[in-house]
Amino acid sequence: MNYKSLRKATCCFASALTLAVSPMIASASPIAGASDLTSVNVTSELTASSPTSGISLLLSQYLAENTISVNNVAKQSTAATTVTAVESRALVQQEEATDTKEIKEKKEKVMIVAQVEGYVNVRAKANEDSEVLGKLYDDSVGTVIKEKDGWYKIKSGSVTGYVKADYVTVASKKLLRKVGTRIATVDTTSLRVRAKASEDAKVLDLVAEGKKLTVLSEDKKDEGWVKVSIGDAKGYVSVDYVTLSTQYTYAESKEEEAARLAEEEADRQAEEAARAAEEAVANNASNNSSNNSSNASKPSKSNNSSSSSSSSSNNDRQYSAPSGANGQAVANYACQFVGNPYVYGGSSLTNGADCSGFVMAVYAAFGVSLPHSSSAQRSVGYGVSIDEIQPGDIVCYSGHVGIYVGNNTIVHASSPSTGIKYTSPITYRTVLAVRRIF
Repeated sequence: MNYKSLRKATCCFASALTLAVSPMIASASPIAGASDLTSVNVTSELTASSPTSGISLLLSQYLAENTISVNNVAKQSTAATTVTAVESRALVQQEEATDTKEIKEKKEKVMIVAQVEGYVNVRAKANEDSEVLGKLYDDSVGTVIKEKDGWYKIKSGSVTGYVKADYVTVASKKLLRKVGTRIATVDTTSLRVRAKASEDAKVLDLVAEGKKLTVLSEDKKDEGWVKVSIGDAKGYVSVDYVTLSTQYTYAESKEEEAARLAEEEADRQAEEAARAAEEAVANNASNNSSNNSSNASKPSKSNNSSSSSSSSSNNDRQYSAPSGANGQAVANYACQFVGNPYVYGGSSLTNGADCSGFVMAVYAAFGVSLPHSSSAQRSVGYGVSIDEIQPGDIVCYSGHVGIYVGNNTIVHASSPSTGIKYTSPITYRTVLAVRRIF
């Protein structure tokens, strides 16, 4: 072995030895005769206990040239330990903050869906004796704030409170898709709606910026495209030119419910008064054209008989099942029930429904869940102008709703005296909104 190789090997050994003895030196008790020791020449310690051989001499020479400062080693070691501890604490805090943020974000994204017949109460506290703040209707959604003793604290619309976990379910993506309405809002000046999911496909229509289209499907095989409804037709639009969103139905607060009921009651009374006036005019005209004799009572008896027969025939009538999935199909289905009774709070197309119950029941036949509330139905689907109205659209008035069937006419559960009927023009009252589902 030549000198160069020997020195290299010795240096490696010395480096390893230095690493090994440094901690011992840093923690060793003062060496005798060394007061205020700041450094120790390791050479004397090693050569004193090592044979004076070639390797020893080389090692001694190397160590003599590389004096180790005990205090410096100790300080560096302490500093390194301190930095490591600080870095560790910072890392832990960062991880904890990240975990907390992730947990918080996860909780904010957890949604529940009411699964009840009618509604479930939203209460001020997590017990059944607590004040009712609002109602969460079937298939309405809420965002979970926290869970407590079998209750969820949620925020839904303007209502924040507790609902019993027994009446809601934590929403899966599939359930949210079922209860929500997917909307594609046009982001470009003029968007082409095509017959197929391809830029080479036939253009079915041009849609203006800001227009909202109901999304029918988002199939993976049509990557980059969504299928939408345009009137009675269906087509595809590129996701590059629309903003996709989901609309849900939320809870109705106690105050919102009271205002809605007051509006509906006022409208019912106005409708009743108008109908009574119309009937009075019709009766007067009939009386003026007939004799005031016993014969005058025959039309009345005939009318009573006809009414009874009509009521009986309504119960025995045969109805066609819903067919198709567009607005015209909805309108056709709804028209079958003209002549059936109006029942406040009802939702039976045959045995009686109120205005929002009628609309709700018709759309339920097409697999669409709507709230049993005329004011809440003003926010379902998406809005269109009266100029764009199509069959199947929901026409919303103050405290009242109906379904547009074409020819400037709606079908609706009008009042207890008239039942389900046609009315035209649709502007017989002030139209507040027109909402489209299909």
